[in-house]
Amino acid sequence: MESQQDQILIYKTETGQTQIDVRLEEETVWLTQAQMIALFESSKANISEHIKHIFSSGELDDNSTVRKFRTVQREGKREVARDRMHYNLDVVISVGYRVNSKRGILFRQWANKVLKEFLLQGYSINEKILREKTRQLDELKNVVRLQEKVISEHDLNTDESVGLIKIIAQYSRALDLLDDYDHQRLEVPEEGSREVFQITYNEARKAIDELGRQTKFEGLFGREKDDSFKGSLENIYQTFGGEDLYPTTEEKAAHLLYFVVKNHSFSDGNKRIAAFLFVWFLDRNQILYTQTGNKVIPDNALVALTLLIAESHPGDKEMMIKVIVNLISRH
Repeated sequence: MESQQDQILIYKTETGQTQIDVRLEEETVWLTQAQMIALFESSKANISEHIKHIFSSGELDDNSTVRKFRTVQREGKREVARDRMHYNLDVVISVGYRVNSKRGILFRQWANKVLKEFLLQGYSINEKILREKTRQLDELKNVVRLQEKVISEHDLNTDESVGLIKIIAQYSRALDLLDDYDHQRLEVPEEGSREVFQITYNEARKAIDELGRQTKFEGLFGREKDDSFKGSLENIYQTFGGEDLYPTTEEKAAHLLYFVVKNHSFSDGNKRIAAFLFVWFLDRNQILYTQTGNKVIPDNALVALTLLIAESHPGDKEMMIKVIVNLISRH
């Protein structure tokens, strides 16, 4: 029946001998006078006379049924763009009744079917966008709720408070509910950085021990309570059907931070170790710094983010992962 490209549909007459590029715009279809001549197998003088009568008699208003659209056509070896007058479906049908009622009826039936399909498609897309907006607003409310909880239950210093503000500001920009629909979906980006370093238990263990020595943490710091830390590292490299569940380095880093914070694998220092491993993992994979030399997440924002994860409900896991991935992917 037709193909679509840049809101141009192809209409073929019942014999298939005539093919017309039909413009779809403003929930109707548009034809030039030349296209109506081809469609109705009539003359320019005849079509012009009928169009003139349709408007002069007041049957239709030319202000609402006539538009100029830029079209490109080949003239010799050149492609030339020109503004041409187009007439909407109401005019086309009115002309068709006067010069070739059979073809006019067939074109009207085709056009109405096409318009119905596009209107239904548009409704489905808008309904999907509305559902997505509602979900994103709910996620934003959850982030705010978590921040309020952290602020009320922790004696935060100035840097940590600023970090919380940075997170909500960056998250809000990611949502950007006032932006065009195509640019405000907060989802895990399909493309990310190529992994150059794969974390292993032995290397992570050495890094934690070195952290303890350099910072002079003593006692139970870094002492594992069970095998859950090994499980956290293994989980970020899970596969299904031979494909990584978390294909990008950013997703792996986000899950590493989340798992180590939430699994409480250590007798002491879980949040500190999680934040350290997160930064270490980003650095080893060469994505810790932006092109301008700044950290993808400032230290105070990382502290606040770690607190948010610790206070979050397990049911908010996907939301927290999205926040982390977007924070380190949009720089």
